[in-house]
This record gives sequence, C-alpha cells and structure tokens, in this order.
Amino acid sequence: MSQDLKKVIGQDKAHVWHHLTNHKAYDDSDPMVVVEGKGMRVTDAKANEYLDAVSGGVWTVNVGYGRERIANAVRDQLVKMNYFAGSAGSIPGAQFAEKLIDKMPGMSRVYYSNSGSEANEKAYKIVRQIAHMHHGGKKHKIIYRDRDYHGTTITCLSSTGQIERKDQYGPFTPGFVEMPHCLQYRLPYGDEPDCGVRAARELEAVILREGPDTVGALVLEPITAGGGVIVPPEGYWETIQEICKKYQVLLHIDEVVCGVGRTGEWFGYQHYGIKPDMVTMAKGVASGYAAISCTVTTEDVFDQFKNDDDRLGYFRDISTFGGCTAGPAAALENMAIIEEEDLLGNTQRMGDYTLQRLQELQNKHAVIGEVRGKGLFLGVELVKDRKTKEPLEEAVVAGVAANCMKQGVIIGRTNRSLNLYNNTLCLSPALICTKDDIDQIVDSIDNALGQVKL
Repeated sequence: MSQDLKKVIGQDKAHVWHHLTNHKAYDDSDPMVVVEGKGMRVTDAKANEYLDAVSGGVWTVNVGYGRERIANAVRDQLVKMNYFAGSAGSIPGAQFAEKLIDKMPGMSRVYYSNSGSEANEKAYKIVRQIAHMHHGGKKHKIIYRDRDYHGTTITCLSSTGQIERKDQYGPFTPGFVEMPHCLQYRLPYGDEPDCGVRAARELEAVILREGPDTVGALVLEPITAGGGVIVPPEGYWETIQEICKKYQVLLHIDEVVCGVGRTGEWFGYQHYGIKPDMVTMAKGVASGYAAISCTVTTEDVFDQFKNDDDRLGYFRDISTFGGCTAGPAAALENMAIIEEEDLLGNTQRMGDYTLQRLQELQNKHAVIGEVRGKGLFLGVELVKDRKTKEPLEEAVVAGVAANCMKQGVIIGRTNRSLNLYNNTLCLSPALICTKDDIDQIVDSIDNALGQVKL
C-alpha cells in the first residue's frame, strides 16, 4: 500500500463518521476504504478486490462501476450550467422528465430532489396539503406496512415498519398508521390459495378502524427490500388497488430500491398492472453517479395544486440540490445504457438463473427456509428449523455474510431492522452481471452455509 493510501485510511479513521457503523470496531482495526470500481468489482485501499453483489452496498449502482459516458455527461453539463433553483427549469431536467414519464404510462409530473427519504417526504407533504385544501384537513392519515422501509428522516421513520430502525428516535410524526406485512412464508394462512387477497384485505380493516374520511394515502414498496425481499402473493396488488379506489385513498408506490430496472421491468409496480397516484424513486435512477430522486405524480394529483383562489394553494416546497443538473444529466445516460444494452432483458435472464441456483442451494442446505425474489432482487431466509421456521440468529447470518466477504464477494443481509427476523441474505447485483458472476456469488454462499452449525 502506498504512503498516500495509508494516510487516507488514517484520515478516514480519525475524522469520518460512517453510516450504520459502530465505530468501536475500529479501535483495533481499519475501516474499509473503497478506491476503485469497474464493472461488477471494487478494490479497497489494501488492494483487496471484491465482486459486489449488492450494487454499492445499498442496491444503487445498477449499471455497474466505471461508466465513463455517465461521468463525461455530468462533467459537460456542470461546466455548461451546474445549478439553478428548481423554481426554474433546466435542459437535462426537462429531457429526463419526458424520458421517465414515457416509461410510466398514466404518470405525468416529476418533482426533483436528492434522496429516497426526501422524495417520500415530498409525497407525504402532497398528501397533507391536499387534505387541508380539499378535505378540511381531515383526510391526512397515511398507512404504511409492517417490514417496509421509506427513509431515514424522522417522518420517513414514522412510516417505516422496521422496529429496530425506529428504536431511540421517537417521538414520531403523528398520522401514520401501520398495516400487517404480506410475507407469505410467515402468514398464518400462507398456504391458502387466497392468501394474497386476505393479506391485502388487512388494509380495508385498518381504513375502517381509522375512519375512511381520515385516510389520505397508502405508501408501499412494490417488493419489500430491507424488510426481507418480500414478493407479494398472487392477488395482493390487485386487491390493494381495488380498496384504494373504493375509499379514495391515494396509492403511493415507493420504488426507491426497485425502480429503474432492478426487478426486470422499469418499475416494480409494473409487474402487477396497477395504476399508482404517486411513485417515488432514487438509488438506481442515476446508478449513484450523481444524487437524484424523483417524486412522480399523475396529472390529477398535480392539478389539485393549480388554483386562482388560495394564496397558499400551490406546492410550497423546495429541495435546494434538486436544482443541480448533475442528477438528470447522469440519469439520462443511465437510462440510455439500460436501453442500449438490453439490461432489462439481462435482469430477467440472470434473475431466473440466480433463482434456480439458489433453489439448488435450498435443496442442499437445511438452513435455507425460503428463497424468493424477482429479477436481480433476491432474498434467502435462513432458519434453525424448516418445520417451525424459527429464524436463525442475526449474529450467525452476519457470519455468513462475513465469510462471503473473506471469499471476495460482498452480499447484503437484513441488518438491525426487525426484532428476531434479521435473518435474510439479500442479493442485488448490477444489471450487467453474467452467469460467471452469479456462479461466484452463489458458490460463496454455498461455502459459507456449509460452515453453519445448527
């Protein structure tokens, strides 16, 4: 290691406060400092190379590392016009909005900001303001789902169904109400043919309990991400849509993880034929090459903020760096790469192959309770006993991930989120992955599970 890199590690260790990290661990060790990425692989400051099976650690780098055309597009745009407040338009902002809406039939308007948390905050503010302008302030409640995650701010945590992520951060924003999860593997009626419909009917029960005239919106991930990679059972989404229409509840789909190709469609909700009122997205929009998030709405939602009578009746919101042109410039190139390289098709093909390989592991390792997922978005739930479905301890699951890391493969896992159920390995490799990449990932998990003692 060069002296410069040794100095960087020292600087990091002395001054950087890392995300999701207990720094006590660095009393006797060094933090990982990533210095280079190319394709599916990253290299750290100590010259260790890893195959990244989680797209930047948090399901973000969808088109892989080292894309010069995205970096060049951002550089050129910043030199020409780097920033102006979002009250004005920009060339890449207008161009990407049109391109994005073209992928989302029924949607119409794009509001730019910087992160998934911020995009969801905007959606919540839209719901609250509509309640005040059109429902006397009453139809303001927002229903969220157990196990879903919607962001890191206090209000986004208020709408998050992951108890350990919320612990020690209350009190929370009022007006958010939880409904049950839809993980078929752990539903008491999960073996029944109508389990998806029954799980969705839990929404109606919550609406009736709260009062239909008080519920303004429902926010759901199309496929739950950090809560265990949960693909809803058949019939679930159709029933959710039906209930929302019945009670005039806005349907807000959080595509921060699933959006822009992760599941094999442009957006996760598009697998189910539903028509949302609002869609939020971030991570894969520009594959991490620039900060950008979008809150996308129908024209019907947008039109509720156009009036001649109310001095305060427009959407009085701002995102300072939503006016930075780097985000939409990167997003345009990111989307072009996905189209030109048929990465949606590759995601479908490699997703099917990964699912097949993981199911083979399930036949080999009794510790695997269930394999689930869609596209290149997969989860492996680990259990002590398949019959009782008793979850494997989080420390053991963490050990499996650490073992894969030693083999040169970075995988994800549910982490300090769900009481007792942080027992799912999570895979979200870049959409460019090959069969050889998948084989290396699955083989590392195979080797690691072989060392688990029940």
